[in-house]
Amino acid sequence: MQEILAPLMFGSLILFLLIGYPVAFSLAAVGLLFGWIGIEQGLLAPTLIQALPRQVFDIMKNDTLLAIPFFTFMGLILERSGMAEDMLQTIGQLFGRVRGGIAYAVIFVGALLAATTGVVAASVISMGLISLPVMLRNGYDKRLAAGVIAASGTLAQIIPPSLVLIVLADQLGTSVGDMYAGAMLPGLLLTGLYVLYVLGMSIMRPASVPALPPEARTLQGAALARRVLVSLLPPLLLIFLVLGTIAFVPHYRDGQWVFEGIATPTEGGAMGAVGALLLALANRRLDLTLLKQA
Repeated sequence: MQEILAPLMFGSLILFLLIGYPVAFSLAAVGLLFGWIGIEQGLLAPTLIQALPRQVFDIMKNDTLLAIPFFTFMGLILERSGMAEDMLQTIGQLFGRVRGGIAYAVIFVGALLAATTGVVAASVISMGLISLPVMLRNGYDKRLAAGVIAASGTLAQIIPPSLVLIVLADQLGTSVGDMYAGAMLPGLLLTGLYVLYVLGMSIMRPASVPALPPEARTLQGAALARRVLVSLLPPLLLIFLVLGTIAFVPHYRDGQWVFEGIATPTEGGAMGAVGALLLALANRRLDLTLLKQA
């Protein structure tokens, strides 16, 4: 019985999720159910159930985990206000003359969305809704278009402020800033590899990644520069400001430069949430409906 409990727990969780039960309650239900089974089988002590309330309150008092709703709120404000779509369109216009330009835009915006939402589902859904119709309409290979969107969406797992890294740092008892600093280079390397793949496809199979036709490149010269200043730079500055205060501020110590943070992840997340609200307000897109959705 002891050997098959773990597979049974996993299968039961999948069953709950397929039924449509919320994830949080599915996890709790499966845990309680198999806790009871373990007690009945003599594998667990009944006193473990009595420790549940204390464990719940310990998690509720964890300041580090407050960063999760802050970063999620920040990303949803940027996404629901249309700023993420503006970023994609702006980068698409910048790379429009290049073969695979829309794919490059999807990868770069996917990395930027990862650094704002920290949530894989939000990145994939928003990128799919925004970019997939545009890519298919311009003759991109369906497999490449879907693959680029799925791959760039999963960058939210590793590029800070990844919510996975926050939870992992809490469980390991280490600094979130150290986790962010360690994950930044692999995340950027993964982004670069995606770009290299699209570049290789544009060389070997140019028909699968066509450039934007001239009639689709509506912004040029001063108009394009103005669009970059308005739509692209403010979210970028917000991202670098938030991440920089958490993990990437240089300090000179013991004869060498080290990178540390001057803000906790919770403080950085709160600052990012306020910054996203200010950006939405500056773009005249902040209203009560948007706040309720976020």
